[in-house]
Amino acid sequence: DDMGLGKTVQALTLLLEEHQGGDTGQSLVVAPTSVIYAWAEEASRFTPTLKVSVYHGSNRPPEPPRDVDVIVTSYGLLRYAADAFQRPWRALVLDEAQRIKNPQSHVARVARGINAEFRFALTGTPLENRLLELWSIFECLMPGFFGPRAAFRRRYSIPIERDRDEEALARLQRRIRPFILRRLKSEVARELPPRQEQVLYCELGAAQRQLYERVRNTYRQSVLRKLDSSGVGRSTLPVLEALMRLRQACCDPALLPFPEAEEVQESAKLDLLINTLDKTIPAGHRTLVFSQWTSLLRRVIPRLEKNQWEFLYLDGRTTKRHELVNRWNLPDGPPVFLISLRAGGAGLNLTGADHVIHLDPWWNPAVEDQATDRAHRIGQTRPV
Repeated sequence: DDMGLGKTVQALTLLLEEHQGGDTGQSLVVAPTSVIYAWAEEASRFTPTLKVSVYHGSNRPPEPPRDVDVIVTSYGLLRYAADAFQRPWRALVLDEAQRIKNPQSHVARVARGINAEFRFALTGTPLENRLLELWSIFECLMPGFFGPRAAFRRRYSIPIERDRDEEALARLQRRIRPFILRRLKSEVARELPPRQEQVLYCELGAAQRQLYERVRNTYRQSVLRKLDSSGVGRSTLPVLEALMRLRQACCDPALLPFPEAEEVQESAKLDLLINTLDKTIPAGHRTLVFSQWTSLLRRVIPRLEKNQWEFLYLDGRTTKRHELVNRWNLPDGPPVFLISLRAGGAGLNLTGADHVIHLDPWWNPAVEDQATDRAHRIGQTRPV
């Protein structure tokens, strides 16, 4: 589905029907850590007769309880405590199923090994980078459906991605169509207010521009030397590092691990962020601020405190995330929520916001769309 159309509620409705017949076994839901408690809250709200238990945390028992209908756990626990889930399950539900997109990852292998009668994958972005991710998800849902990975690459990945083969694409679409339920916002949530996108440009100051040029020239020389000695195929990492350092120089010089960067105190991008918030907060708007770098988010905090603006903060180390989400969605919640893109870019319902700011672009626009739709989803009453 498009993001924000209630995949969780759909899945809970299905599980409720599956477990109404008495002793039908248990079902397992695997979700990102940030939303496992949201599953329990949604269940208590929409399917109160369905017995749901969250299996997570350092104080958890050796194995999930057996006297409930549904166990909700995280991908992290599935990875590190796989033995706890070695029992027959009625249904396996993978929320944000793109988490198993790498077929060679340990979590994907464990998910494929789960013993379940029925399997469901919930995601708004089944493809983020390449077609092989689709093979990985289907290999978990229906092992052998596409045959070996090499055969999938030969029949679909290479013709479609490299050769733009329309016939191969049509064959792939016909093959997967019976197994995909796809709903669009334009069909389901016609009352949803519009989502407007705007690019804000900022000009680097003299000192920051000078630092940027120094970084650019330094990495340009090293990358060209690597290309000359090793060729393009073996120079990917140096090129990506150079691009990352240039991005950091644009965001905030403090992100760079160089002594020269410590001398530059200005950050045009953070100045623009504060100027933007200075207009939106007095007008009653509430803003999600995403970044791929937690160090950049922490650089924002002193500026918010200087302006005496309340805020919330969430990254991969945050515990009790559901409490932060509940506080944010209160009508009198704080005006700013700083969120790590990886930790909070998917699964969370943050309709208390009507503005979303991406401090730095991610490599993949689909990931940014996922994060933006934390606010632009069912339950939102204002334009985003």
